[in-house]
Amino acid sequence: MSAYDDLMTFTRDTVAMGQVAGRLGWDQETMMPDGAVEQRAEEHGAMAAMLHDRRVDPRVGDWLATAQADDEVALANLRHIKRDFDRATKVPAALTAALAKTTSRAHRIWAQARADEDVAAFLPILSEVLDLRRAEAAAIAGDADPYDALLDDYEPGATGADIAAMFDSLRPRLVALRAAILEKPAPQGLQGTFDEAGQLALSTTLAQAFGYDFAHGRIDKAIHPFSSGSGLDVRITTRTTPTDPFNCFYSTIHEVGHAAYEQGIDRKYLLTPLGAGVSMGVHESQSRIYENQLGRGRAFTGWLYDQMTATFGDLGLADAEAFYACVNRLSDGYIRTEADEVQYNLHVLLRFDLERALVSGDLAVGDLEAAWNDRFAADFGFAVDKPSHGVLQDVHWSEGLFGYFPTYSLGNVYAGCLHAALRRDVSDLDADLAKGETGRATSWLRENVQRHGGLYTPTEVITRATGAAPTVAPLLDYLEAKFSAIYGL
Repeated sequence: MSAYDDLMTFTRDTVAMGQVAGRLGWDQETMMPDGAVEQRAEEHGAMAAMLHDRRVDPRVGDWLATAQADDEVALANLRHIKRDFDRATKVPAALTAALAKTTSRAHRIWAQARADEDVAAFLPILSEVLDLRRAEAAAIAGDADPYDALLDDYEPGATGADIAAMFDSLRPRLVALRAAILEKPAPQGLQGTFDEAGQLALSTTLAQAFGYDFAHGRIDKAIHPFSSGSGLDVRITTRTTPTDPFNCFYSTIHEVGHAAYEQGIDRKYLLTPLGAGVSMGVHESQSRIYENQLGRGRAFTGWLYDQMTATFGDLGLADAEAFYACVNRLSDGYIRTEADEVQYNLHVLLRFDLERALVSGDLAVGDLEAAWNDRFAADFGFAVDKPSHGVLQDVHWSEGLFGYFPTYSLGNVYAGCLHAALRRDVSDLDADLAKGETGRATSWLRENVQRHGGLYTPTEVITRATGAAPTVAPLLDYLEAKFSAIYGL
């Protein structure tokens, strides 16, 4: 066997073990008994230490030094393995294990603090997580920006400065559009209560409509919806709220977008570095285009209107057009995951700025809640009413995911580019969507984005799919056209 063959055999086992570690996380968030928290933290720590040992195994360095790439697949595998090896060898094993243990504990502390509206109960463990992530970032970055080292975990090649420049170009038109919309009368909202059984049944229907493969997946409930796994085992979660079924339905469609990406990757890449999404920005492009451009479009909401009336009866709305306006209604809200398309990115920009300040040390953990509340009031024009609507709403920082938040808006930008190309390439798409048929749209995404997995870099994926480098213009043009029509701007 060649050095490349030996390296790939070793790597497949490492990737498989990583999948097992991920399943521990899925279990913890869906069905693990509360009393198992401390033991699960030890299990996470042991798995993280074992995986770290494999990633820094000296044989990996030896194989990398002599392995030859005969094609673009081998070249891409070597690129990913070398990147992971270079990063892993800079981080002490004890730090990796400590991070896994601490974030496992922090997740349940956050969940309880959120339920109790008790920020003070969460801040000590958040300080521990932040200190560990800072130490990791410093080890990886050397003299470079530590935040960039964390961001690179989720969007390889991106920098905080690049993201900030992109966000600066998004903000003016978003703020102007939001202001113009809020001067207009809001469409009628949804009234009443919607039973959980009906929500979950329709959630399954929606997942199937968007091509989710239940032979290799399942839907469960969680506090914070997520997708987990890759290849032949890709699971998603959703949540229900009696007065807001859209929370359940669009959370499901969003997570199906993530899952479809993983299920759509070419099976020959299974359990290799190419067998997962290339970045969280590209991942978010799939979840956001499924959820928004397709799922919240006029054609698909017409079909969803019929499904909802069949499930729940009269919705108190005049017709499918009123339902479309209701689905896309702008209103004051605190929760990022429930935000409309116009205001969503403002939620992300808030988190991006705060977490950069936390990592740099410009913002102390003890001042985080006040900083959040001040920024929220400045950006949205009203005050946070309780911590679960503010600094405690997201799971990410409890899990140490500093650098993750900006990929949400980056994914929106990518989705805007992909949607423009999809509409260019697939004619009369709305006729399909009006019947709840997404096959041509999702097939285009599978062919142009999903099947490649990690074969190309994030920017290459979007450029190859659309024929142009990513830019904010398609997203902003789409938002202005859509909401100007809804609100008569």
